[in-house]
Amino acid sequence: MSEFDPSTENLNVLTSTQTVIKDALTKLGYGQEMYELLKEPLRVLTVRIPVRMDDGVVKVFTGYRAQHNDAVGPTKGGIRFHPDVSEHEVKALSLWMSIKCGIANLPYGGGKGGVICDPREMSFREQERLARGYVRAISQIVGPSKDIPAPDVMTNSQVMAWMMDEYSRIREFDSPGFITGKPLVLGGSLGRDTSTARGVAICIREAARVRDIALAGSRVVVQGFGNAGSFLAKFMHDAGARVVGISDAFGALYDDKGLDIDSLLERRDSFGTVTKLFKNTITNRELLELDCDILVPAAIENQITLANADKVRARIVVEAANGPTTMEATRILTERDVLLVPDVLGNAGGVIVSYFEWVQNNQGYYWTEDEVMNRLEDLMVKSFETVYKTATARSIDMRLAAYMVGIRRMAEAVELRGWV
Repeated sequence: MSEFDPSTENLNVLTSTQTVIKDALTKLGYGQEMYELLKEPLRVLTVRIPVRMDDGVVKVFTGYRAQHNDAVGPTKGGIRFHPDVSEHEVKALSLWMSIKCGIANLPYGGGKGGVICDPREMSFREQERLARGYVRAISQIVGPSKDIPAPDVMTNSQVMAWMMDEYSRIREFDSPGFITGKPLVLGGSLGRDTSTARGVAICIREAARVRDIALAGSRVVVQGFGNAGSFLAKFMHDAGARVVGISDAFGALYDDKGLDIDSLLERRDSFGTVTKLFKNTITNRELLELDCDILVPAAIENQITLANADKVRARIVVEAANGPTTMEATRILTERDVLLVPDVLGNAGGVIVSYFEWVQNNQGYYWTEDEVMNRLEDLMVKSFETVYKTATARSIDMRLAAYMVGIRRMAEAVELRGWV
């Protein structure tokens, strides 16, 4: 068997995303010209970043920044440091960010960036040099009114702090609004660390409501115990749900009576790993097929596929990860009357609170955590209702409905600007 090629998989993600965008634009009455413009980012910058490593050797890294479309406003999206980063990946993710921002009615287009590297094999100072080098390389196309980065896979608030400092040095003035996901003392927003999980929790609550499932006492399975998955498991537990299954990269835990989430959170390591402490584990595949009311894929892409979609026994699936369900699996779940809340809606809480951070930076006035959470609640509920009503009225799945809602505003802006 040949080795897995992530670039091929990322190309598949891009083409499947383009397929849904085309379907959404067609249903909205737009022609081929609009699709041709929106199927790819307006610009993609490839950069080479020389970094002097701790041993004195200079290593050259490749990075990307994709800006999907800025007809509505500046582009917005995270930066990931990962060995599998590719041009196809950042393109697809920038398209997803456009859809997310459109669903939540944010004044942004989508952006995404990444550097091919493995920060787990780099020292703290090497990561800092790489972060600063990346900002220097892309500085001409980013900024508070151009393109606003944020943390993503294997980057965090410290990386954002280095990037903000480097950009401020280049521009010769303090620019907290250049980037979001920063530490609080440097202009970050309260509530940002839990925002993605809170957004998912709100979607779960709203999905349970429309399907007449009482959240208290319901059986919930969460695949993934990283930042989003662990916070979400805690929120569900505190809401009275029975979290019967969780997993990490090494396996999964199951208890029909409900897992002790507080204990698991205390015992997990810095990478969100906890299952290695237990002997009676099950596989991630078995976890996805557990009998439950609500299943939340919060790990990696392509987890629910043609091979196992007919074995999923949940009544509701809410995507917290990016792309965990394939197009074929989406069709199967919809035919089986499983309510699937897509990633572009389910995990939009992160970009919503990033928007709040940018607003606070621009006005120089910072909100309390209650204010942030109340505003997040309002936007997530409105977003869910709009997508659900669109799906119901047009008899389509929630994914296509979300893309229709998400792309409409951008298409209108493109037309009004006279681009198409």
